[in-house]
Amino acid sequence: MRVLLVHGLGRTPLSLFGLARSLRSGGHSTRFFTYSPTFEGLDRIVRRLKCLLQELSRIDEPIALIGHSLGGLLLRMALPAVPNLSVHHLIMLGTPNRPPRLARLAWRWLPFRLLTGTCGRFLATPDAFAQLRDPGVPTTVIAGTAGPRGHFSPFGDDPNDGVVAVSETQLDPLDNPMQFPVWHTLMMNATSVQKRILSLLHN
Repeated sequence: MRVLLVHGLGRTPLSLFGLARSLRSGGHSTRFFTYSPTFEGLDRIVRRLKCLLQELSRIDEPIALIGHSLGGLLLRMALPAVPNLSVHHLIMLGTPNRPPRLARLAWRWLPFRLLTGTCGRFLATPDAFAQLRDPGVPTTVIAGTAGPRGHFSPFGDDPNDGVVAVSETQLDPLDNPMQFPVWHTLMMNATSVQKRILSLLHN
């Protein structure tokens, strides 16, 4: 199966090379979508992703989509424009499908605003999330729980991956993300996560 991988904010396709290697070992072919929030706006990034999905829709076979963090949101934004794309599965790794509290805190910090541009502003704007549409395709959300909890954690006692709380990954209040004891930044490299992704693609 063809698999499109979309990296997260402040990362590059290099962050997904380990996962891509695991997918290729499982018999899948991989392709990357790359972007830079520092040098291009959110609208342009989503527009380019839509064009790529349109290209992939002309291939007569289902495709799997995997997005890490912001990458999952970018896929959610682009998918409605390509209704003819045959999606076997959308897998979101640590994607904040609800307003992430750390982004709102980080937006107060000038370097974060300069480096993340309109992507960072989106993440820090709770009202923006209300405009997101349901993916409309088979979807699995994977969340990490290795982050700090307690009095000194910005998440309090909420399970989290160090960047995004499990509750922030939910597509809706009744959603029950798959949880693994992994950190946000490294979750795609965890053997347990890779095995689960492979099993989802083989179903």
